[in-house]
Amino acid sequence: MTPSAAPSLTVAPVFDLERVLASIDSMAAQRPVAAQIVSEANSDRVSAKELSHMLGADVALASRVMKLANSAFYGMRGRVTSLQFAVTVVGFATVRTMATVALTDLDDESRLPEDFWEASTTLALAASTLAPRFAERPQDALCLGLLAQMGVALLHHNDPEGYGELWATQRSFADRRTAEVHRYGISALRLTSVALEQWGFPAGMLVPLKQVDDGASFQGALLRSAFEVAGRLTDGDHQETAIERVSCGQLRERDVAPILSQVRADAEELRTALLG
Repeated sequence: MTPSAAPSLTVAPVFDLERVLASIDSMAAQRPVAAQIVSEANSDRVSAKELSHMLGADVALASRVMKLANSAFYGMRGRVTSLQFAVTVVGFATVRTMATVALTDLDDESRLPEDFWEASTTLALAASTLAPRFAERPQDALCLGLLAQMGVALLHHNDPEGYGELWATQRSFADRRTAEVHRYGISALRLTSVALEQWGFPAGMLVPLKQVDDGASFQGALLRSAFEVAGRLTDGDHQETAIERVSCGQLRERDVAPILSQVRADAEELRTALLG
């Protein structure tokens, strides 16, 4: 699919990447527990007990981790009764992802484009469901999908009127990225990768974000395929691209129908677990 021309929007503010990244540091001061978890959750020195102790200092975040651990995604409904067990069930990477969501105000829907979380949870579940086809862990793919749209929130925080218009007029993920580059000089996905790199996230999380638009890149194929599945579910005017092409041959069209059904069924529960 060839992205349409970027829309004629109101004049964009001067985009200052350093200022946007500095604004994340300001958010961190307001959510110190989440900031500590983002900083320390990837350390080999931190145990599940220590991480659950940190998490317990933020009641809202701890509650979301518990809800996620007891969700259908992990198959443990009702059986996770302690925070330490919840951390073990969902994994350190997922706890860190949820802390990043809290840290960047992704859990405040009033500060996000309309239907942002519908798109994000659908993308995350699509990535997780598709992960085994690409020899990836579903939990890691869920984290990638959840954080992929973080740059959208950062752009919207810094230009709510202009980005809100962009989001509303450009319905496809690919067209939005084109319009973002036109308006800001950087796409939301690229902004996500810059922020995550600054916070020390592993290369395995960064490379797919950077290569999703390279149709020949196998490292971008899982996320690219997840965007295609999410587009089919969330955009009524989505122009389908052959799944064989976007997945570098890992998927066939006959594989897509059951994936669409599963993602559609589970997306609302995931959104509830993440946001309350």
